[in-house]
Amino acid sequence: MKGKRKQHSADFKFKVALEAMKGLKTASELSSIYEIHPTLISNWKKQLKDKGKEMFSNNGNRKEQDAQSLQSALYEEIGRLKFELDWLKKKAAAFN
Repeated sequence: MKGKRKQHSADFKFKVALEAMKGLKTASELSSIYEIHPTLISNWKKQLKDKGKEMFSNNGNRKEQDAQSLQSALYEEIGRLKFELDWLKKKAAAFN
């Protein structure tokens, strides 16, 4: 039985894929340097090509999504606090 699979960080994958994109070294040379399979390098390179555009084009959309998620979280908090306040007012009315 072989050992555990290696878990590579996103930084490492990006670094290797970027070197592969440059084309200064072949996938076999990079695989011997970084001690990973050449198929991984070509997969990471393909992912960088496909999703590289999204990194720059979705920047505005990501900010908009973050703002919407923050807004919904704040509305939930307001609703919860309003509910608690109404409940406390009912209970306090019983003591008066």
